[in-house]
Amino acid sequence: MAFHESQLQAIHHRQGPMMVLAGPGSGKTTVITHRVKYLVEECSVEPGSILVITFTKAAAQEMRQRFEKLTEGRRLPVSFGTFHAVFFAILKRVYRYDASNIARDEQRTAIIRELVDRYQMDVEDEAEFISQILSEISLVKGEMMNLDYYYSKNCSEEMFKKLYQGYEKAMVEKSLLDFDDMLVLCYELFTQRKDILEAWQRKYQYILIDEFQDINRVQYEIVRMLAAPQNNLFIVGDDDQSIYRFRGAKPEIMLGFEKDYPQAKRVLLGINYRSTSNIVDYAGRLIRHNKTRFEKEIRAARGAGRPVTTVGFADAPTETRTIIKEIQDYVQMGYRLSDIAVLYRTSMEPRLLMERLMEYNIPFQMRDALPNIYEHWITQDLLTYIRIAADPLAEKHQAKRADALRIINRPKRYISREALDGQIVSWNQVKSWYRSKDWMVERIEDLEYDLKILKKLAPVAAVNYIRKAIGYDEYLKDYAEYRRMKPEELLELADQIQESASGYKTMDAWLLHMEEYGEQLKQQAQNQEARDQDCVALMTMHSSKGLEFPIVYIMDANERVTPHHKAVLDADLEEERRMFYVAMTRAKDRLHVYYTKERYGKPQERSRFIDEYLYPENTAPGEFKPGPAPKGMAGRYSNGGK
Repeated sequence: MAFHESQLQAIHHRQGPMMVLAGPGSGKTTVITHRVKYLVEECSVEPGSILVITFTKAAAQEMRQRFEKLTEGRRLPVSFGTFHAVFFAILKRVYRYDASNIARDEQRTAIIRELVDRYQMDVEDEAEFISQILSEISLVKGEMMNLDYYYSKNCSEEMFKKLYQGYEKAMVEKSLLDFDDMLVLCYELFTQRKDILEAWQRKYQYILIDEFQDINRVQYEIVRMLAAPQNNLFIVGDDDQSIYRFRGAKPEIMLGFEKDYPQAKRVLLGINYRSTSNIVDYAGRLIRHNKTRFEKEIRAARGAGRPVTTVGFADAPTETRTIIKEIQDYVQMGYRLSDIAVLYRTSMEPRLLMERLMEYNIPFQMRDALPNIYEHWITQDLLTYIRIAADPLAEKHQAKRADALRIINRPKRYISREALDGQIVSWNQVKSWYRSKDWMVERIEDLEYDLKILKKLAPVAAVNYIRKAIGYDEYLKDYAEYRRMKPEELLELADQIQESASGYKTMDAWLLHMEEYGEQLKQQAQNQEARDQDCVALMTMHSSKGLEFPIVYIMDANERVTPHHKAVLDADLEEERRMFYVAMTRAKDRLHVYYTKERYGKPQERSRFIDEYLYPENTAPGEFKPGPAPKGMAGRYSNGGK
């Protein structure tokens, strides 16, 4: 196998620290496996003293398989594993832990749910809230933060502290460890027991780390202790592909590596063997707008290829129809469906595309568990209003108690649960309960009037009436403030529901569609294991990392989508740009970047990232100036098209 000079330099590195900057498609796995082979066969290093750390179990298995192929199937005792697997193996020896001590996701969720109930927290999206709290707990541990100075994104600091401490107490009582505990305990063990640390230092003389840009603070501190005193630390990664800040990963750790190890050698794997030069050049133009990075020049080993296509569409349905038509065209040209990937920023975006793929019987597969928008609590609130209005009980000024309880204070009417007596609620009785308070009686009469109006409306008009006339949008804004969310997150979800309703004339037709869509999602979940099926791949930008496809679509490349509206700090924007860079560099042959000019009846701006790669002379790092207006039909331009 022929290697490039920079690859050989990395493979033949013998001792001391080295940082390998590995651009997209530059053959980093090949370099790691060949270096291990070189150490064993050419340098006579004991295989059992080599440790290769990856971030996923699948990556560790692939690395081991590729290494075994190189050594003609010999099972040499080189250690390949994830951070968690390696550190748990160390803890098992000392503390006698076994698999039963590792907390399952459902156990961790149950602990937080119990605490939410204990503190009587008013959260509508309980599953999502619990997931986010667990992520925050993980971040605090991984970054070794002082809890007193942590600002929660999901609830008050006081409440987060109670949830964190309650979670830790329950985990100890149940003798359970989560993945972060494995790291924290290992750090504490090495800090307090020098004899144990020295034993493991003698065991692992050579440490190689893949995807180093994804490392967090506690992982790095443990590795530094483990690698001492020889510091045979070989790190491979790309700071431009660091996209897991929400999990504690920071490119700053990689950027500071040479300060921690002044004697470290650096090599750049600067040839992209995956993508055509048009794709590599445009991605390079984009990422150069980041300030916090290593300067690097990435070149393509392949020719120019087809131009990068950037298209602006009138609206989301037009964008979706075009993607469907082009997928069909590619299949007619001889491509397989599995050659095509559609990438998006968040898992709420592809609903419309999925519905059209189902309609045209185009098989697709999702790498992410997609939330069913029709099961979301906002959808259920809106449907409950419509259900109460359509229920024959409404003619008798009545409603089912469960339905009434769901919507009675959304928006706030300050009606007590005690006023809703019995399984069937009589609005006249509720008015009687409040007979001494005229303003409360008036609120109930307004609700009755609204329900009468709702009964006569088509689905889209009904949703709009609930949101605007009844005041449901105001309730969403109040709830967002309570949950420390941006109201846009909830309002955009309501917009999606309203957009879906616009396609149906009757409630029965809309409800049937919801049922069919839910069944398709369940089928998707069941088919996840069948990776070899010929399907279009749908996934978030996060999930696309490490993958490659001949044809890639990036959809909804709009401001406030990508970069996401939550990204306000410079560090957030740089992470968003890295994410877009990762998405662009998944494409081998053809890259389509699409955006919309209108969504949910509101004008949209194309993403600044488009202007940064199309018109690099117009944008300096840290500023956004839209480039020239799109030319031609549908705002289509290829490679600038100026």
